[in-house]
Amino acid sequence: MTGLLRGLGMGWRPEISGYVTGLPGLAFAEVVAESVPHHGPLPEGLAQLRRNGVPVIPHGVKLSLGGAEPVDPHRVEHFAAVARLTGAPLVSEHIAYVRAGGVEAGHLLPVPRTREAVDAIAANVTIVQSTLDVPLALEPIATLVEWPDDELTEAQFLTEVLDRTGALLLLDVANVYANAVNRGEDPFELLDGLPWERLAYAHVAGGAQIGGLYHDTHAHRVLPEVLELVAALAGRLPAVMLERDGGYPPAAELTAELDAIADAAGLARVTG
Repeated sequence: MTGLLRGLGMGWRPEISGYVTGLPGLAFAEVVAESVPHHGPLPEGLAQLRRNGVPVIPHGVKLSLGGAEPVDPHRVEHFAAVARLTGAPLVSEHIAYVRAGGVEAGHLLPVPRTREAVDAIAANVTIVQSTLDVPLALEPIATLVEWPDDELTEAQFLTEVLDRTGALLLLDVANVYANAVNRGEDPFELLDGLPWERLAYAHVAGGAQIGGLYHDTHAHRVLPEVLELVAALAGRLPAVMLERDGGYPPAAELTAELDAIADAAGLARVTG
């Protein structure tokens, strides 16, 4: 474990800014990096969190680290500038691609688990790291499709990527659950093979069964099954946060979700 973050966090979004900034015991917050103007100033909610001494973590969604093409230097510079603007102790992005041949997918897409893909990711991560003053954590995504003829298991693939880049791990417990359900696998097969010593922090989010598949929507409540996974990993998750990107419920429901995550992870509640 890296020890960079400890406690319970929450994803900051403009729609719930007042709620997030008002949480009395919040350990850290995360913001979508592309939603912050790199030239400043910070949105008032994020500025208030910083005044409160709450670390703010920029979380990228559009660098396309898993793409075969080199990362866009303008996007990389924006990412690094937001890290400086927020005074972040670390930043994070996804092991995924979002564009190819100039076409934007508008979604995080999975990369094949091959050594050629490891090479491409390592090259792009190295470019990003060269602009940063803080560590970078990488998050494996939830996916509805699989590439054929993978050379590596997911745990082997993640370990190779992290070893090649020196990056940290951002573990999304809800993604692990989603992938296990959709693949018909045991989630602990992945979890048991992870390099836990590289863990920076963890995500928890809600989802729903849609059309026979589990979708990681970030707009539904966190399922009891995901909380059970969090509880099983409690001793390994020193920093956990709730992601919510839509379908925002009343404050009391968000508070109940945060309390349930804290209880499962064995962390102090942030709501008093």
